[in-house]
Amino acid sequence: MDDRRFMKMALTLARKGTGVTSPNPMVGAVVVKNEKIEGKGFHRKAGAPHAEVEALRDAGPRARGATLFVTLEPCNHFGRTPPCTRAILDAGIRRVVTAMADPNPNVTGGGMDFLKKNGVETALGLLEDEARVLNEAYIKFVSTRRPFVIAKCAATLDGRIATRTGDARWVTGESSRRHVHRMRHAADAIMVGVGTIKRDDPRLTTRIPRKKGCHPIRVILDTRLSIPEQAKVLRHGTDSDTLLVIGEGYENSPEVMAKKRRIEKPGVKIITAPLKGDRIDLDRLMDRLGALDITHLLIEGGSRTLGTAFSSGIVDKIAFFFAPKILAGDDGYPVCRGSGPERIEESLRVYRIRHRRFGDDVMIEGYLKPESRAARRQNR
Repeated sequence: MDDRRFMKMALTLARKGTGVTSPNPMVGAVVVKNEKIEGKGFHRKAGAPHAEVEALRDAGPRARGATLFVTLEPCNHFGRTPPCTRAILDAGIRRVVTAMADPNPNVTGGGMDFLKKNGVETALGLLEDEARVLNEAYIKFVSTRRPFVIAKCAATLDGRIATRTGDARWVTGESSRRHVHRMRHAADAIMVGVGTIKRDDPRLTTRIPRKKGCHPIRVILDTRLSIPEQAKVLRHGTDSDTLLVIGEGYENSPEVMAKKRRIEKPGVKIITAPLKGDRIDLDRLMDRLGALDITHLLIEGGSRTLGTAFSSGIVDKIAFFFAPKILAGDDGYPVCRGSGPERIEESLRVYRIRHRRFGDDVMIEGYLKPESRAARRQNR
């Protein structure tokens, strides 16, 4: 049996859950018997049947004696749904092939061990790297209770995200912008500083042609609650919230209290976070966002927010879009603002790099090395 082919099918099915399963993982499953696919399924949303159950239901009695390919270890505990391991035994599955173990330390696991003890042949680790990338946000969240953070920017070849007047429309092309909307669809939340709101007045919603995209929670860093009351993010008309983060100590000022009464409403919430100097402490904020079950955070700017995010050591991954344009001046907005290191050897290191083309633009995607992030936090 071509195990790799069927696991790739399961991974493709799992991706159908992009943007809709959080805080649960994306999981796909395929039931195969005599090289024939008898059932398929994927996890559609939190609280819905797991992928294994969907695939077994699709296969019906044909599942007896078959092999089940699943991208994540079947659960062996009662949560919102019964254990998948029991459903697998009841269906008469002969063999289970799993891409990766469940990394959740707070769950009574042992799904594969349970199946093996009950006479089911098991195999673990097929296409594990692909499975881990698919659920990288879930893996970090269940391990740390903090969101997986991607820093995104769109820049000219000389590293500017806007001209000296703040004009940034449009640095990159339409193909790049479509991909950014797919990134928003996949994220639980998108974060910008209030300066971006004042300059660009974005909606921060998801717009995908011929598809209903999921709108992320909009997290606006606004230390003194200076957001314009007519900002589009306060009247976006979607089913997700706008979360305004103000600095601790400012919430009791008369001006902030009066403005809070005017703008806070269903869909617009205000929370406080500790300050680091005169700015929101992003490291501490990650704990608060994690407590809200935000597993996947996309940071889109501006310069000061990106600079603070990198210096705080909270960024896990980057997606930098570069357009074939040159401003040829030193007065535009840089990708990051704020103090950087004194020596090149103190730079944040990026690894597992991938390049992708979107029209004439190039996206550089990669992960920040944990040791350089830790060193940056210590040197703050």
